[in-house]
Formats: sequence, C-alpha cells, structure tokens
Amino acid sequence: MLTYPGNARIFIFRETTDLRKGFEGLCALVERAFGSDELISGAFFSFLNRRRDRIKILYWDSDGFAIWYKRLERGSFPKRKLEEALVDRRTFLMMLEGVVPKRLQKRFKIV
Repeated sequence: MLTYPGNARIFIFRETTDLRKGFEGLCALVERAFGSDELISGAFFSFLNRRRDRIKILYWDSDGFAIWYKRLERGSFPKRKLEEALVDRRTFLMMLEGVVPKRLQKRFKIV
C-alpha cells in the first residue's frame, strides 16, 4: 500500500521510461530533470512504461529510497496531457485507479 502525506509533491515524468531501471537508474533520471535536492525532499516521482500498463514510484522513505511498482493485468493508465510534471494528489489517485475525468472543477483553493 502506498501512503503519502497530503502535502507531498508528486511528479510524473513525461517521457516513457524503461522500468527495468532500479534505484540508481531512476535516481539518475530525477537528478537530471530536477536536481539532486529534490530526491530527498519527500517528493514522489512516477515513471510509466511505453504501453502505460506499468508504473514505478520512487520516493524517499525516512531512512532510504523505496520503490512502489504496479502492473495492470488489463487496460492501461489513462493518457492525459502532461503540461506540467507536478500533479495534485487527487489527479494522481484518480490516475492510479483508472478514472478518466471529463472535467475537473475546483470549488475553491485554500491559500
């Protein structure tokens, strides 16, 4: 089970990734894209394969890196336009569950 705090930042890589990569390979991708400071900041980094039926999530646990991996038996993760690499928690959870919203309406934003 993947649990994360409500204030965690979640990044989804736009490019497809070879998911045979382990800790070192995924950390190298994150360092190239965001810099080394982001790795231990508590952010979650998501990587999808070309067929979009597998996802790996790299994150810093309290004492080291951890990888969460999910493989779909049928279907694929929804395709969506990734204007930004940073997504909110609700969008990320819907993506993991396979929900494809036609429209998201935000009622308000707490600043």
